[in-house]
Amino acid sequence: MAEPEILIDPTKPSARNLSYLKAGAPIIIDISTPAGQKRKFNTYFIGYLPKKYVLIEYPDSSKLGAFSQYIGQGTVITVRGLIEGRDGAAVAFISTIRQTLQIPSRIMVLDIPNTVTLQQLRSSVRIDTQIVAKVKIDDVYWQTTMTNLSVNGGQLDIINGEKLVLAEDKVIEVLVETSEGEDNIKLDATVCNFKKQVDGVSFGVKFNQVNKQQVIELLYQALV
Repeated sequence: MAEPEILIDPTKPSARNLSYLKAGAPIIIDISTPAGQKRKFNTYFIGYLPKKYVLIEYPDSSKLGAFSQYIGQGTVITVRGLIEGRDGAAVAFISTIRQTLQIPSRIMVLDIPNTVTLQQLRSSVRIDTQIVAKVKIDDVYWQTTMTNLSVNGGQLDIINGEKLVLAEDKVIEVLVETSEGEDNIKLDATVCNFKKQVDGVSFGVKFNQVNKQQVIELLYQALV
């Protein structure tokens, strides 16, 4: 059976787009405190009942810290995930926690969102990430963190890189090592902008003739 095409009409976002998220799919949730602090946590999508509720797994308690007190009835959260399509797609929605359950496992029950946006990854949508990588600049490797990523490019931060000399249009190589140590992902990129930070540098890159599937694989790794 042919894989269904994901058709998107941005003027008509629909909760029916939840059907593209499969049980067990990795997701990221954003939680904000009343004081305006924000944190992101990895967890998993369990499922939903149309017009009633959404179920997601409670995040790892050891990583919640003080934010655990804000996961309760009435808290508004943003949910983001990746789904499979011809080129992959990103899904996102805002909902409110209805209640939390302890049995059969720790589960968050959310209200059905009014809208669920869906955008194919072949567009310029950017996903927040924390991907540890190496970047090769003038034959020297620097440790870096990719803080966001799209199929076209991303944002990289280098700590203690104050002495690094970068300029727009400079060609570099980004290397992401897999957990197995094989099939490492190498991406040729061009520097688009460069900004010095207090503890290092931050710069955007545009990928050069990159295989989109490689970037989509990175996006999935970021959520797992």
